[in-house]
Amino acid sequence: MGRKYEYDYIVIGSGPAGVAAALGLATGRKRVAIVEGGRLGGARVNTRDIPYSIALDFAYRYARFSATPEFGQQDISFSFPTLVSRQLKAIARASASVKSQLETAGVTYLDGYAHFLDPHTIAVGEVQHTSADFILATGATLKATEISGLDSVNYLTPDTAIRTRRLPKAVFVVGGGATGCEIAEYFASLGTKVLIAETAERILPREDKEVGVTITDYFTTELGITVLPSSKVIALEQDDLSKKVIFQAGRTQKVVRVDCIVLATGSQPAIDCGLDNAGVKYLPTGIKVNKYFETSTKTIYAVGDCTGADSSTERAEYEGALLASNIINKTNNTPNYHGFIRITDTYPQVATVGFTEDDLIRRDRKYQKSLMPLSQSIAGTVHSVDYGFVKLLADKQAHRILGATIVAPSASLMAEELALAIRYGITLPELAGTPHVADSLSYTVRLAAKDLVLRKK
Repeated sequence: MGRKYEYDYIVIGSGPAGVAAALGLATGRKRVAIVEGGRLGGARVNTRDIPYSIALDFAYRYARFSATPEFGQQDISFSFPTLVSRQLKAIARASASVKSQLETAGVTYLDGYAHFLDPHTIAVGEVQHTSADFILATGATLKATEISGLDSVNYLTPDTAIRTRRLPKAVFVVGGGATGCEIAEYFASLGTKVLIAETAERILPREDKEVGVTITDYFTTELGITVLPSSKVIALEQDDLSKKVIFQAGRTQKVVRVDCIVLATGSQPAIDCGLDNAGVKYLPTGIKVNKYFETSTKTIYAVGDCTGADSSTERAEYEGALLASNIINKTNNTPNYHGFIRITDTYPQVATVGFTEDDLIRRDRKYQKSLMPLSQSIAGTVHSVDYGFVKLLADKQAHRILGATIVAPSASLMAEELALAIRYGITLPELAGTPHVADSLSYTVRLAAKDLVLRKK
């Protein structure tokens, strides 16, 4: 007679991947528990999606209102404690909603941090729990950095920066990726002097060159942000008056004094949960899984950011739901990542779907491209949209879209039809022939597609 376990599945982590997996398994009448050491909902609810949306939206609206000439030279004040309070209230509501969903589905909530004792046993605090199988959805945490002096300096992370209750006079953002750019714009929009340093030759180095150029132009011209490309922060210091950032720019070492430092150095998988005791193989870059999300231990799966894959709420939730579906339906469906959109929530937004041009060059793939400025559309002209474009990359022979990048105030919405086109193989002629609202920025997508179609004739 086989060993009896307390649960059929224990899910470790209550972010989008973990909750999707737990709810999916519960609908299949499995005995399911979910473990969370922080607040229910993971980063999606507590530190990223919800608080970021509130903070960045507020900063955007404040900057737009302040810059609108029709309102005149008005002194507009705001309250940081009130903004933080609104974030906390929204987080509490969302966390309560997650808890309600889990309770309704019959999922047991185990409050605390999980640590494996063996492949079928975890300790949550002082209590041990057993399960036939486990699903790791532990997410990611701030990436470690070799910057000297971190232990002696009071710095902020992106998560704590948007909850500060006092507006700093000068901020130095370490890291020019998506999160770093979002934080830099947040503070600059509220009137703070901002410097942002990136080790690569441009900010947003994961995106194509035109993106970095456009956002840099907007940052410097409209917000007064000092952008420091090819700059490596090597040390931080602090005294009674201010904080000191020491960085290397080329062969020159420079020093800047500020009153606030934000580390936006990226993320790394959160895998400190006793994986060795469970026989799960992993690297610093993430837990090793196959195409079915199986780890090296037969009874343990892993989904979401802890596997070291692209980080996004949508992708994590998709993986958790797919894994649960495969388990319940006894299928072996593999993930289809075509059409997922990568967003940088600056103003203008950056949305990338499919391949970038750099991706295609590295793969030695032939392609043709169209880069259509938003100013070519009626909406761009009417609203004086000076920054932004739609860039389409297409297969020369098959008329298929290989990738798209949009820099626009509403890039996340504009990219959705391109996600559909890439995922389901909609051709350039079909996209170019699809009616678009003439006085919307989305009309620029049609113009870019039409430009490529005409080149083929």
